[in-house]
Amino acid sequence: MRLDLFSDVTDLTAAVVDIESVSKNEKGLADAVEEALLALPHLSVVRVGNNVVARTDLGRAERVVLAGHLDTVPLNGNLPSRVEGDRLYGCGTSDMKSGVAVALRLAATVPEPTRDVTFVFYECEEIEAVHNGLKRLSEARPELLAGDFAVLMEPTGGLIEGGCQGTMRVEVTAKGERAHSARAWMGSNAIHTAGAILDVLRAYEPTRPVVDGLEFHEGLNAVFVRGGVAGNVIPDECVVTVNYRFAPDKSPADAEAYLRGIFDGFEVTVVDMSPPARPGLTHPAAAAFAAASGAAVRAKLGWTDVAFFSGIGVPAVNYGPGEPTLAHTKDEYAEIPLIIDAERRMRAWLTS
Repeated sequence: MRLDLFSDVTDLTAAVVDIESVSKNEKGLADAVEEALLALPHLSVVRVGNNVVARTDLGRAERVVLAGHLDTVPLNGNLPSRVEGDRLYGCGTSDMKSGVAVALRLAATVPEPTRDVTFVFYECEEIEAVHNGLKRLSEARPELLAGDFAVLMEPTGGLIEGGCQGTMRVEVTAKGERAHSARAWMGSNAIHTAGAILDVLRAYEPTRPVVDGLEFHEGLNAVFVRGGVAGNVIPDECVVTVNYRFAPDKSPADAEAYLRGIFDGFEVTVVDMSPPARPGLTHPAAAAFAAASGAAVRAKLGWTDVAFFSGIGVPAVNYGPGEPTLAHTKDEYAEIPLIIDAERRMRAWLTS
């Protein structure tokens, strides 16, 4: 399927949605994006795997990056797209093909922006970080991601969301001693001991740190429990997997130390971690974006690739027309007025 980047942004969103692109199956959409961008003489286009980067080179004093991932979570009977009233339904409409469509239309229709623009359309954001297209680009062509400021077109309901939470997953292990269940007193039940881990989680009261003027909301929850040997054996081990969402006033080391402290006496193993990112709204380019777009600002409650850009020294925010609470749902949709408004606000910024 070909994409017409000069079509109405709602029609373009529908066309992008209708090219199925579940993680690791983005080739068809990447092909269509690359073909459409190569037809624009004001852009230079580079492809690395299923990542497509298009850049203006006008010698402006500032370069900004607009980035959006092409992949979606697995389908749930929600393709092809459909319009009902002011809503466009379909897999990825909110997360984040409406944002991708806005960026594609701007790439086509703003040939001489007041700041140089790098448009990044990348693969594998919805799965393990090792597959993330930004990681692949940073290893193969790091210069393509350079910029003074970046906007991730993640779903934000048309608001600017500063920074993002870090996320850490740990396994907290309770130990015991095996015994026959008929002689349970001869052993020590690890599952029973793990109740103390759950007590900590039940007693947890989320903190709401304010970072650079934005209020975050932390979270600590059990997401898996593993234990048991057989129906007649007292278990000698029970593992509770805990997910910690922490604000950007903590480093990953701070978060790990906190978890080891509250689970003192238990073995704690970190199995996954993605760092947080501070809001970055104090950067002049970010302030200019907020002023030109006129969008309201709040903290990002979740993790996004703003943390990646922060890690390479590029301040970044989240901004997109999708609604984050609808991401990954069967009845996912994007509000058509918000898609139109996002294009208008972004255009105002790139031409101001």
